[in-house]
Amino acid sequence: MIRVLIVDDQIMVREGFSVLLGAMPDIEVVGEAVNGREAVERVAALHPDIVLMDIRMPEMNGIDATREIVAADEDAKVLVLTTYDLDEYVYQALRAGASGFLLKDASARQLADGVRVVAAGEALLAPTVTKRLITEFARSAAGGPRPPATARIGELTERETEVLVLIAQGLSNAEIADHLVVAESTIKTHVSRVLVKLGLRDRTQAAVFAYEARLVRVGE
Repeated sequence: MIRVLIVDDQIMVREGFSVLLGAMPDIEVVGEAVNGREAVERVAALHPDIVLMDIRMPEMNGIDATREIVAADEDAKVLVLTTYDLDEYVYQALRAGASGFLLKDASARQLADGVRVVAAGEALLAPTVTKRLITEFARSAAGGPRPPATARIGELTERETEVLVLIAQGLSNAEIADHLVVAESTIKTHVSRVLVKLGLRDRTQAAVFAYEARLVRVGE
């Protein structure tokens, strides 16, 4: 069973998601929280597999809550909930350690599939929506200096850099394997090495890293 904590200040949203996810045979809603502060406390007490996190909430917003949750438990997986797919706060949440995001108008199937994807260790990276989100907010830094962390790019091999760029473009392991004409198991090894060398949690942070390092140009 995938254990889920739902965090949202709107009771109708919490109850709606609870009903939708509770109907799934492999998902269990173990608790709810009404703001970021309560979310941090409930995660520490319940240790859910997935946290569905709203962003705009009183007392503590979802970005700060995500940062605290991830800092306290590196295995914690946060799936951000948002009303708009170009919400600048979503980008900040991804940088804070969230593993992806879902729109609040997602269908029951999309919601459940998103939870399963993140629980399986993958990032929820939609080739179109997430790429658009990242490129939109990467524009502001396009002319400035690269973040210090991007110096670690030099530690990557040419093939690992190529894989990182394809991750940023939203490709799955299978799609990257097809593109590079290698076995999917080989790609999994490359992805693991990229994450370790760059000190990143998952594919979502790898994508953000690639855009901020300007390995992928806005509009590509």
